[in-house]
Amino acid sequence: MTGNDTVVLRVAGRPVGRYVTRPELPARHSPRPYLHPVTTLAGTAVTELSPADHTHHLGVGVAVPDVEGHNFWGGRTFVRDQGPTELDNHGAQRHVSFQLRDPDGFVEELRWVASGAELLRERRTVAATELTGAAWALDFTFSLTNVTPETLSIGSPATNGRPGAAYGGFFWRARKESAAPEVFTADREGEAEVHGRPAGWLALAGSTWTLVFAGATEQTRRDPWFVRAEEYPGVGSSLAYDERLPIPPGETVVRRVVTVVADGRLDRDAAAALVRKAVSP
Repeated sequence: MTGNDTVVLRVAGRPVGRYVTRPELPARHSPRPYLHPVTTLAGTAVTELSPADHTHHLGVGVAVPDVEGHNFWGGRTFVRDQGPTELDNHGAQRHVSFQLRDPDGFVEELRWVASGAELLRERRTVAATELTGAAWALDFTFSLTNVTPETLSIGSPATNGRPGAAYGGFFWRARKESAAPEVFTADREGEAEVHGRPAGWLALAGSTWTLVFAGATEQTRRDPWFVRAEEYPGVGSSLAYDERLPIPPGETVVRRVVTVVADGRLDRDAAAALVRKAVSP
């Protein structure tokens, strides 16, 4: 561990992730806690922080572009019939406390605040587990509770009129290399084939590393994947793919994504085997 604002995740004694709870960021980045760098067991970084192509991409975390009109993703907001627009509508995720903090994980309480009011209360649970000598798993669960007296709805650029842009929820900005990473699922291959579809797991394979993302609850498995490879490497699960997701007062939305972080380029069989090991009860 380090100071109160940073947690270092370790697997078998080796540091594999740094979690920053109170980053100093401009308002238009929608300030929020994030994991960066995340590395393989051999030490290869597999995340990026504020890359030049999207400076509001912050490693691994939860980012939502539209919570009842408030931007918790960062950058411009997609406005129907207008397109990406710079608005003063950015919210922030504020760290409240750790309920648990160990070398291999933590449980955190957060407040989602916009325009001076708390909209959502989040409980975030993160755990790191060794799978093999060359792979480990990041288990990431977030629960969002509506603490307002009115129904809140979560949207995305897709629900606001931009086809194919249903990002919002768990998001991993991956390492950008000279060549785009390969993308595949158990039965599909290529960005165009896997983007916007549910799948039990989805792999992103770079030059010397592979990330395999798996929904670990029934509802998470129903969420389509948001995938980018050619423009930039990034994977997330879509909370609001083709329609807005309402959260009534006092109700909670829960999602859990387990990510295998492996050295080397995995094939389908190896990826599937590691997912089974990572997600098994």
